[in-house]
Amino acid sequence: MTMQPQPTGTTGETSLMEDPSAETPQGTPAEGGPAITGRSPGRAAWERLRRDKTSMIALVISVLFILAALFAPLIAHAGGWGPITPDNKAIDPDTGNYPYGTLGGISMHHLLGVEPGTGYDLFARIVYGLRTSLVVGFASAVLSMVVGTVVGLAAGYFGGWIDSLLSRIMDLMLAFPQLLFIIALTPVLQNALQTNIHGGTNENLRLLILVLCISAFAWAYTARLVRGQVLSLRGREFVDAARIMGAGWPHILFRQLLPNLWAPILISFALAVPQNITTEAALSYLGVGVVPPNPDWGSMLTDASQFFLQDPAYLFIPGVLLLVLVLSLNLLGDGVRDALDPRANRS
Repeated sequence: MTMQPQPTGTTGETSLMEDPSAETPQGTPAEGGPAITGRSPGRAAWERLRRDKTSMIALVISVLFILAALFAPLIAHAGGWGPITPDNKAIDPDTGNYPYGTLGGISMHHLLGVEPGTGYDLFARIVYGLRTSLVVGFASAVLSMVVGTVVGLAAGYFGGWIDSLLSRIMDLMLAFPQLLFIIALTPVLQNALQTNIHGGTNENLRLLILVLCISAFAWAYTARLVRGQVLSLRGREFVDAARIMGAGWPHILFRQLLPNLWAPILISFALAVPQNITTEAALSYLGVGVVPPNPDWGSMLTDASQFFLQDPAYLFIPGVLLLVLVLSLNLLGDGVRDALDPRANRS
């Protein structure tokens, strides 16, 4: 009887070696095919945001505004004028101190013209006023985000009487007509806490009071959002596992729950910044925010309303820039929300 030669190796190894069309193991890219790589949630959100042309245009405009605010002294120095350096030669005393020329005195020496009455360079004051608006807008958004996140975490996780007490405080803060109370509260705090330096008002203290007043009424929105998210997460398996392993509530709140809340918190922050900038401009317009001669867009609009018929450019230029800034930040916030929560756009 003739013995047949047996193939070497196992059956599975023989089939894979002899059959080039056999399937590759799961997760291994075929020869010559593209490699399969995972994407983190942050990278996936960035790619969705990058595909949104409107959001990218808004991002570029917002970055340009932020860079202009950061380098305001250098930009103003390049223009040759400070924010409170008058140019008496640029205004005509015979016409009530209105600027010489057309369009508010726009020239090579004053790129955006000068302010009527004072002769201040409008370009320098707009750049410095932009810094004021962004500082108040971002600082108040950060402070309200921190306070709202901590309160929302505590209310959603502990529940019971703590949740009831904190929720009632949130309801109370959300029920206030915020702008009216800020208008009433800001000058009271300024008169009580202001200090004089060489005979002038401490402007940094005034900005701090603005940030505190705006944040005092804005944190409740973030707290309500975070509380709702925590209520849906506190019964999940990873929270129960942390409790079983003996983790305390600080670890569960800030190491387990908080990392899962960064998306709604970031969305809330992105949408709060333009709202706070608008609030700051409104307060300055009403005379309870930044006061002249310190540069601020809101106070500039107040002064410009007196000269609108004779010098409309003085009102038009800062008004349009404020509109562009707030609109770009709002569009960027909407884009961030859509990128972090793509399911919200599904029909």
